[in-house]
Order: sequence, then C-alpha cells, then structure tokens
Amino acid sequence: TAEIGAYAKTIPNLDVVALIPNLKGAEYAIEAGVDDMSIPFSMSETHSINNVRKDHAAMIEEIRAIAQLVAAQPETSRPYFEVGLSTAFGCTMEGPVSEDQIVDLAEAAMDAGVSEVGLSDTTGYANPAQVTRLVRAVKSAIGADKLNTLHLHNTRGLGLANVMAGLEEGITTFDSSLGGLGGCPFAPGASGNIVTEDLVFML
Repeated sequence: TAEIGAYAKTIPNLDVVALIPNLKGAEYAIEAGVDDMSIPFSMSETHSINNVRKDHAAMIEEIRAIAQLVAAQPETSRPYFEVGLSTAFGCTMEGPVSEDQIVDLAEAAMDAGVSEVGLSDTTGYANPAQVTRLVRAVKSAIGADKLNTLHLHNTRGLGLANVMAGLEEGITTFDSSLGGLGGCPFAPGASGNIVTEDLVFML
C-alpha cells in the first residue's frame, strides 16, 4: 500500500486518498503523505465487530485518537480526515439500521474531531428516497457542509439513481471503481461499487 501511495503522489493534480482501518493505518497513511484519509465506521455494531473488531464505543475512541494524531501534524502536510458511515442504508447481518442511530453516531464522530462524514451504502441496499431522507437528516444534525460524500454499491442496480438523489441534495463527491470492482467480505451478496465509466457518462 505504501508503494502504491508513494507512486500515486508522483502523478500531477491527483489527490491521494487512503482508506484506513485504525490508528496504525493512519500512521502509515501519514508517513506515505496522503492528502486525505477515511476510516469506515459501521452504523451496524454487528458489522463493526466483524469488520474491524470494535464496537461503537471503541470506534469513537479510535476516531478520536486519529483526529488527535492528524491535528498534531504540521499544517502544510496535515491530511484531511473523514469518517465513512458504513452500512448506513442497511446491514446484511442486522437488517435495517435506525436513522436516529446514524444521526447520533455522525454527531459523535464530529465531536471526536473529524473534518466531515460521508454516507456509505456498503451492502447496496439504498434507494433514492432513503438517500434523500438520510442525507437531509445528517446534514441537519451536523451542518450542510460536513456531509459531501456518498459511497455507493450497485447490488440492486440503483447506484446511479442514488447518485442523482445525492446530487439533488448537494452531494459533490461520489466513490466509484473501474468496471464496478469491489465489495465487502462482511456484506455477503453485495456486489461492487458503482461503475466509474457509467458514472462519468451520466454526469
């Protein structure tokens, strides 16, 4: 990963973003000189324990420790730190996740010192109406400028429709992957991310 990051930093005008699992990952990412870091924070506690072996309380403390590490970096080389609220639209293990719980955990992440949060449809369960509702609820709680990213999967063919719903709510950043590669070992049946080529064509 460090080698890929180092090579990516040689490409002009490219913002290098690392997905980190914990504080040690943040240390490696900072050492590699990334521009942005994002840590997945599962809104389903069952998924969190399976994915990163931490419950919600432990994840908040991990996020706080990373935020303190980021704040201690020189301002000129300090990476942007975001939390991805994963399984926000449903979990293969727990089923539906309470929107009130998502809002509460988004506020807790912001209080722990992150710059912003994003919403992640880890399982590909989201639909456009749900995207609209949840984006509005989280923005209302933490500030409209603190939620700018959607991470969408295309398990049920709704990925691009969900992008349109996000665009209408002011979302400006969408994660996608070449050819729709991706998935999650702890989200059985979930297919890859939305397809970069299709996303670019639509936009």
